[in-house]
Amino acid sequence: MRAEPFVCYRPQPERAQDFASLPYDVFTREEAREAVARRPHSFLAIDRPETAFDPSHDMHAPDVYEKAASLLADRVTDGTLVRDGEPCYYLYRLSGNGHSQTGIVAAFSIDDYETGTIRRHEFTRPVDEKDRADHIATTGCQTGPVLLAYRDDPTLETIVNAATTANPLYDFTDAEGLRETVWRVSRPAAVDALRTMLSLVPRAYIADGHHRAAAAARVRKAFRDAHGATLGAPGTEPCDFLLAVLFPESQLMTLPYDRVVADTAGLAPDALLARLAEQGFSVGDPQGEPIRPTDALHYGLYVGGAWRELAWQGDVPQTAVGKLDVSVLQDQALGPILGITDPGRDPRIRFVGGQADANALEPLAGDAGLAFALRATPVADMMAVADEEGIMPPKSTWFEPKLRSGLFIRPIRTKSAEQEA
Repeated sequence: MRAEPFVCYRPQPERAQDFASLPYDVFTREEAREAVARRPHSFLAIDRPETAFDPSHDMHAPDVYEKAASLLADRVTDGTLVRDGEPCYYLYRLSGNGHSQTGIVAAFSIDDYETGTIRRHEFTRPVDEKDRADHIATTGCQTGPVLLAYRDDPTLETIVNAATTANPLYDFTDAEGLRETVWRVSRPAAVDALRTMLSLVPRAYIADGHHRAAAAARVRKAFRDAHGATLGAPGTEPCDFLLAVLFPESQLMTLPYDRVVADTAGLAPDALLARLAEQGFSVGDPQGEPIRPTDALHYGLYVGGAWRELAWQGDVPQTAVGKLDVSVLQDQALGPILGITDPGRDPRIRFVGGQADANALEPLAGDAGLAFALRATPVADMMAVADEEGIMPPKSTWFEPKLRSGLFIRPIRTKSAEQEA
């Protein structure tokens, strides 16, 4: 796998805490607007530039992305952002709630993404992919890192651990209470050692950021189509790489991704339970306390004001995707019993991610609906699906903590292409 050091714009250390922000896609439009109003100097103002416009304004209009480019230029002019002129790697640690993970920030080959060395497990939505592509193309920068996983390599982790004994570039606690620590790897010998070890990683997996990765590839193609005569060979230009952070599998943490359905498809609670039993689930006795399953193919069901434990007793497809808890629930309950055959588009279903406490599902289900509490999908299951080139059902994985945006801003334009444009 090819992962290179890169030239980076980053916030001044004294401004990093205020500038770093949660990623663009965890906010609704109104939530983004409120967050920027509270922290107008955060990177979210650049990541979600429609917040500078009236709520009725088309959030995908060209002037919205031009606003992002203008705000980014302003942050360079006012000294918020500085440029590390020499290509560097960075190490990025996120710590909180008893969990810590340390990843390598680098520019990863888009050719590796397109040929499957960097594996994916989700479809992308064209409108969301275009949004990020337009943001990258207009600002000329990749601003939100993709989260990648790799199978643990003790030698690579030894190099990372040694580098983190140096003084950090950043070390702060952000607005959400997450401690963020960043080290810069710039010594030529250290850069060469890290590049060599990364080249030996046989495969990486997109854990989070499928739209950002697809957008980077889309912009690369458009950029080469427009400026090919002035560019070097594929794999030699900044646009040929995508910004990502690579973490060992063992350090990543997933949280549950639950399902809330607005109604019971006309079935009374007792009739619904009977249908589930006929389908092949064992149905436990009613309980007053929420059920958060820990075993495979077990589910907590909230309906009719009570919780019950479900366990699938039937056959399971012998494919990585078919064996997933989310797949069995979709194939055996949501589809055939509740009539939700297209969960990605059906307005009756709501996905609730990142909730360790299933209590939060009860008010969402209300009296008329129901909720399924699931265990978190293991990282190994996600990798197995990607290895089989499978596609997971919508909203199968929730990774926590989320990578912050704004700490690493990677330009993709060459001087020759800028002059031509």
